[in-house]
Amino acid sequence: MSNELEGKVAVVTGGASGLGEGLARRFAAEGARVLIADIDGDAGTALAEDIGANAVFVEADVAELDQVSGLVTTAVEKFGDLHVMVNNAGVSGTMHRSLFDDDLADFDKIMAVNLRAVMAGTRDAARHMRDAGHGGSIVNITSIGGILAGGGVQTYRASKAAVIQFTKSAAIELAHYEIRVNAIAPGNIRTAIVRKSAAGEDLEKLEEFEAKIRETMRNDRPLKREGTADDVAEAALYFATDRSRYVTGTVLPVDGGAVAGKVIVRKPKP
Repeated sequence: MSNELEGKVAVVTGGASGLGEGLARRFAAEGARVLIADIDGDAGTALAEDIGANAVFVEADVAELDQVSGLVTTAVEKFGDLHVMVNNAGVSGTMHRSLFDDDLADFDKIMAVNLRAVMAGTRDAARHMRDAGHGGSIVNITSIGGILAGGGVQTYRASKAAVIQFTKSAAIELAHYEIRVNAIAPGNIRTAIVRKSAAGEDLEKLEEFEAKIRETMRNDRPLKREGTADDVAEAALYFATDRSRYVTGTVLPVDGGAVAGKVIVRKPKP
């Protein structure tokens, strides 16, 4: 580690597990003081204790706007400033067999967490960064599901596509204050979000369901190895540091090449 974030303060939402845990650990290892926010109090507390003095956990539900703004306030109170905001918290929708079967019952929840919380987190962090006068970096976690169309979880895809457009729009407006806003679009990363998209009737065959999804992802992408939370953390570190000081309004897929196009299988010549 090279202490690239020495002296910086970061907030990571959805930071108790999965991609968020990887982000929090990497930022802390690079010298940042990190506020970890999540609804999972046990996992978040354990993670902060494991990281040590450079981390603090706050139990928060980003679907509640006042709790999002409270994260910025708490980070400043605990660590004196805020330089990096990672809006990572997200939820998947229930996977349905077809659009005709989707009752949209989870629409409001998905949009509240995946989109509105990202907008609020960006706004509230940017207010502090503007007033502090030192600029900053905001990283929004979207998904290749917001880039590539597909069936099954339409509301999730719509929410992630909206994050991309919002990120670009916010980048334009906040550039005046030297606040950079970028997005990372992970894909094919082994986290619990695929499993959570299984409908209730599929629970007994959950492992089979997930294995099938993973196999489809692997067959479609150019790079065959599985992506990891560390791969996403590396991309976030780039956006968080001065290495990306001239980069804003971008969307970086971390997906093994999936958005570049499906692999073309060529049959050997006879």
